[in-house]
Amino acid sequence: MLVYGINQTITPAMYKKLPYDNVRDFAMISLYCTMPNMLIVHPAVAAKTVPEFVSLVKASPGKMRYVSSGIGASPHMTMELLKTIYKLDILHVPYKNAAQGYVDLTSGQLHAMFANLPGGLMHVRAGRLRGIAVTSAKRAEQIPDLPTFIESGVPDFEVTVWQGIVVPAATPKPILENLHATMMKTLNAPDLKQRFFDQGVIAAPVTREAFLDYIKQERARWAKVVKEAGITPD
Repeated sequence: MLVYGINQTITPAMYKKLPYDNVRDFAMISLYCTMPNMLIVHPAVAAKTVPEFVSLVKASPGKMRYVSSGIGASPHMTMELLKTIYKLDILHVPYKNAAQGYVDLTSGQLHAMFANLPGGLMHVRAGRLRGIAVTSAKRAEQIPDLPTFIESGVPDFEVTVWQGIVVPAATPKPILENLHATMMKTLNAPDLKQRFFDQGVIAAPVTREAFLDYIKQERARWAKVVKEAGITPD
């Protein structure tokens, strides 16, 4: 079963009662693919670097507006993480999906957005929006001129959007091992890696143990952001 990072690490922090436990009820197979987010702004926004963006928001508390693809989605949570670090006052305008948000952002009705790399790339390359920085630990090969947040002076600011494969917890161990071996072979295939790269994502084969540890770490991290920012599902 393909799962998304938001379901496994953010949703449990936002909803107090869920019909499942994302760690107890599943056996982890591997990460499938990953991608960073990128901070993008309308060209009229007078900021070309992360420090300039932070200074601009602080200079106009409550007046700038950022768009997201929905409450609790990775773009929303990434901006909330930045807000908690710098105590920023910027208005959140959630949309039902990223496509609707891009329309108002490119028209200048909104100011900024954290976008998944694949979606943001085409707008930046076309000059409709300006890229500020990416949330990966290293620069994204698809847009190597764009610095990371870490390079831009925000320590440990690494946010990864990911998909992974899990199965029911009761799945027999031999089946788990076979599934993992198959995943490793598939994700390490050069042609798949290239197709992923062309789409702006990265194949991410890991051990079952590493995948479980990663989910636990991410769950704790986003629970802290949800609490500090006072985020609710409504």
